[in-house]
Amino acid sequence: MEHWLEWARGPLFRASFAIMILGLLRVLVLQAISLFGLIRQAKRNQRKIPYAVVAKASLRWLIPVGKLFERRAVFSLTSVLFHICIIVVPILLGAHILLWERGIGLSWPAISMQLADILTLGAIVTGLALFVIRLSVMANRAISRAQDYVWPLLIVLPFLSGYLAMHPAINPFSYEASMLIHVLSANLIFLLLPFSKLSHMALFPATQLVSELGWFLKPDSAQKVMTTLHKENEAI
Repeated sequence: MEHWLEWARGPLFRASFAIMILGLLRVLVLQAISLFGLIRQAKRNQRKIPYAVVAKASLRWLIPVGKLFERRAVFSLTSVLFHICIIVVPILLGAHILLWERGIGLSWPAISMQLADILTLGAIVTGLALFVIRLSVMANRAISRAQDYVWPLLIVLPFLSGYLAMHPAINPFSYEASMLIHVLSANLIFLLLPFSKLSHMALFPATQLVSELGWFLKPDSAQKVMTTLHKENEAI
């Protein structure tokens, strides 16, 4: 078991993390090409783009406090809390920071273990809640794809296994088994992230900027935008 754990922490982690970074860079480049195409099309149509308005609208979607209770308030609030928990814990957990310090010499302040436990439990509860809401609420079920059900459960797995590993009194498994599940599930998320909708966590500002710019094009320019995205054969 220890051999498999070292392999998952070492070569497998480095490979999956590299694939995630390269995959996200690829998506970011494609977003930049789309953005450039939209701006160029707007200039060709002699349309003035109000960049301040576009930037403000993008930031409003990035921090959607004012939009939480417009529609599906429970789902929206649960989703925001879920995102906060799954971002803060992996980055600011002391054990994770120690790994970065050992690997590349970088370190930063960590959150307390008490806060880490609260946010970890928050990630587990809100992740399971998102799954239940998508499964049980017709409005959410109608717009959900298969990955919308799989991702919350997959993300919960490293949080649950990590929590059990750090709390042996309630852990029905061995520490090694829990940590192996923890590391393998995290590596799987790294591998899949650039190729799924979860990439929006890193690329949302650029994605939303492209969307906002689209409102300032002429009504008949949709086909040209599709051509820029190399999707001219798809239905609009």
